[in-house]
Amino acid sequence: MLTVEDWAEIRRLHRAESVPIKEIVRRLGVARNTVRAALASDRPPRYERPARGSVVDAFEPRIRVLLGEWPRMPVPVIAERIGWPYSLSPLKKRLAQIRPEYVGIDPVDRTVYEPGQITQCDLWFPQPRIPVAAGQDRVLPVLVMTLGFSRFMTATMIPTRQAGDILSGMWLLICGVGRVTRTLVWDRESAIGGTGRVSSPAAAFAGTLATRIQLAPPRDPEYKGMVERANGYLETSFLPGRRFTSPTDFNTQLGDWLGSTANTRTVRSIQGRPVDLLQTDYLSMVDLPPIGPQVGLQQRIRLGRDYYVRVDTVDYSVDPRSIGRFVEVTATAHVVTVSCDGTVVARHDRSWAKHGVITDPDHAATAKLMRHALADDRQRRLAATRHHGDGHPVTLRALHDYDALFGVDFNPTVKASSE
Repeated sequence: MLTVEDWAEIRRLHRAESVPIKEIVRRLGVARNTVRAALASDRPPRYERPARGSVVDAFEPRIRVLLGEWPRMPVPVIAERIGWPYSLSPLKKRLAQIRPEYVGIDPVDRTVYEPGQITQCDLWFPQPRIPVAAGQDRVLPVLVMTLGFSRFMTATMIPTRQAGDILSGMWLLICGVGRVTRTLVWDRESAIGGTGRVSSPAAAFAGTLATRIQLAPPRDPEYKGMVERANGYLETSFLPGRRFTSPTDFNTQLGDWLGSTANTRTVRSIQGRPVDLLQTDYLSMVDLPPIGPQVGLQQRIRLGRDYYVRVDTVDYSVDPRSIGRFVEVTATAHVVTVSCDGTVVARHDRSWAKHGVITDPDHAATAKLMRHALADDRQRRLAATRHHGDGHPVTLRALHDYDALFGVDFNPTVKASSE
């Protein structure tokens, strides 16, 4: 086969130096017809291996029949229907080529965001396990929010995926920026819109901030591609080579990295640095309300004899003097507060561990005093009971028993006299 170098040399000799074909044949040692073909060709020669066919070719008509009726039929089911005897790899490759003919292609337009228009939100789950208690490590979610216009990134690790914790993290990040965009985009996260509709806590949060939460279509990660790429950027550029001693340490390192690296780099799609474009984004955002939204985990329960309340599998002690009364429990990412009739009866640092017990020494001491007081009262009552000579307690009967015994009725019923 004629090489590209020989093809180029033949054309140069004949066209640039006017060397005749016979002389080119002598110099290069190629056939006369080869020289003529090289001069007639406008493109360099290219080797093309002839197609050898594939084991799928014989099955393709039956595959197309199945795809015509069920375009999204999974590969294993197709293999079963057509009696596929080989590895699934060649079948998968062929299906990747022909399935779009039946399913169709859903192109995605390039979207341009205006300042203050949109923020994309998502949960990122970094693989390193974070120490949360002695001998206990957990994989914890990280809330990531990316502004559409400036690409400014904010993120924080949160204790759980419950609505109260997610909204608490959102409020923390929004307060860090100082304003909120007109739209917050979320996927079908169960606590935000798992049913296809925005959940009540999320709707209340958005209403307080005068913004709206927009849910992405199901199984469409490109809909919030900015924050998805931000998650990948965190995975590849923030995590490698780092160690974390606690969730607080993780958030400290993450905040420093976002300020020094992520938001100061030049983003190719906008040809600018997020930190420089943030002010333009900020001026078009919505002001925050004077009173913040209701965030955190909240519940109202009646305090039992076991004077503890449970928040995310962890039990926290409460002042035992509130036993039998309703208490309001509020848990942010860092503090658990319990109040009764407007009075705070317990306050603890929130534990991110699982199945723990947090006890305030003052609560335990109060419970001990109450137990002793109750025991002393029982002893006094027992001592005041009269006893027979053999030690048995004297039975105290009700007064109406004596009235019945002697036939006395102090409340006679007046009967009307008959005429």
